[in-house]
Amino acid sequence: MKNILLFTMLALLTSTSSLAQFRKDPILNLQNEDKKFLNWGYYLGFNQYDFQFEYKNDVGQDILVDKSFGFNVGLIGEMRINEFLDARFEPGLLYTARTLGFPGFTTQVDAIREVKSTYIRFPLLIKASAKRFGNWKPFVVGGVYTSMNLGSKEDSLDDNSSGEFRMKQNVYGYELGFGIDIYTEYFKFSPSIRGVFALTDELVPDDDPNSPWTGNIDAMRTRGFFINLTFE
Repeated sequence: MKNILLFTMLALLTSTSSLAQFRKDPILNLQNEDKKFLNWGYYLGFNQYDFQFEYKNDVGQDILVDKSFGFNVGLIGEMRINEFLDARFEPGLLYTARTLGFPGFTTQVDAIREVKSTYIRFPLLIKASAKRFGNWKPFVVGGVYTSMNLGSKEDSLDDNSSGEFRMKQNVYGYELGFGIDIYTEYFKFSPSIRGVFALTDELVPDDDPNSPWTGNIDAMRTRGFFINLTFE
């Protein structure tokens, strides 16, 4: 992941169009791009998801989460509010995987649960931008989202006693981020970093209220971050 980020940064810094942004009097690209009432685009990116656990009792041993990088892809619909504010709808598809390690077990088959999730996300965001400087413009973005976890297994009759870790299908939360708009000759390129915070408890507890896997979990919520590369 670090190599990918480094390559992206170097590509931006070494390209002729990117270096032109910092000249004293740069040639302004796409001067009418931000004057449109409606704008469209798409994004590609990477994510890393984690879980935040809340426990009923402090037993001294937390559930371990082994995180991995996933990918996200989606579309953008933007409505101009004024010179500095835009409303954005960014529906997308996200894949991520997390491995949970439960304490107190002597065998790996009982202690380890692999959680693979495919989310269809529907974020509604507000983008607040600074004044354009040459061919670049910083911004912050934030808003709420709802998502559907296609790999939730919420309706499964099996639980952890059968090796099945279940999660709720519908998730609600908010995201915050920042980035920069870079105006090239042909399109607007916008890398950004987003933080994602679920508000709803995503855990479907085991049928046994004293389950060694879920019995002590009061709530389980997703935390994560995105690196999005947007093209408009």
